[in-house]
Amino acid sequence: MTDKFIDRDAFHRDPEPHYIVNPLVDLRQQPDRNRDRQLRYGEHFGVSERKEGWVFGSSDTAPCMGWVPSDAIAPPDNRPAPTHVVAVRQTHVYPEPDLKAPESAALTHLSRVAAGQQEGRFTETELGWIPTSHLSDECATDPVSVAEMYLGTPYLWGGNSVWGIDCSGLVQAAMIACGMDCPPDSWPQEQRLGKALPPDSALLRGDLLFWKGHVAWVCDPETILHANANDMAVAYETIEHAIKRIADQGEGPVTARKRLGGPS
Repeated sequence: MTDKFIDRDAFHRDPEPHYIVNPLVDLRQQPDRNRDRQLRYGEHFGVSERKEGWVFGSSDTAPCMGWVPSDAIAPPDNRPAPTHVVAVRQTHVYPEPDLKAPESAALTHLSRVAAGQQEGRFTETELGWIPTSHLSDECATDPVSVAEMYLGTPYLWGGNSVWGIDCSGLVQAAMIACGMDCPPDSWPQEQRLGKALPPDSALLRGDLLFWKGHVAWVCDPETILHANANDMAVAYETIEHAIKRIADQGEGPVTARKRLGGPS
């Protein structure tokens, strides 16, 4: 994907504040086009244009710009500001603080909620009751450990959740969880993230390897973790094998090795 989300001429300087009310919604460059990215429940979405059941605006997560269905957003009104994120792969929302109650919704990692009172194992939110252990108001410290939560998640072009994710979505989710800014796609990630390393430098956990249109987390000097179309899932692969396999597929060599700094 290209860096088409940034600096769009149509972006309004004073968008109307809204937030995502669906557990997950596709963000599109045009209403009749395929998904480019996905937005999670509770993400801020500033609306700058409306058209026949669709709204154009921006999320503060990447930032990302595009169109979403108008029924996927709502104004903040009296909704309390989000205080916590879902810090596990996914969670359920219950109508009462009872693990035997029928769940009313499912939320993916990094969904944003406003946490209220606690009762037993549960915390009350604007949606209902969520297991307290599934929520956090603190940043993670190891992006690779965050990315490893997605192990086995199906590959999905433009995906941003445990129901499907792509290579750049996996990098972005891990960095956001650690309080670090991150563009939504691999090309701007390669251009903007971290410090370039020499081709012969030793790789460390948390480094990033880039190919044309692809990115992977370095888990250790021999292993990467990435959402890839070869496995159609988030999977481990040895660095040596990945470099050879991708080159043999005609997709070129590693284009960059980057080392991240700390939280923004």
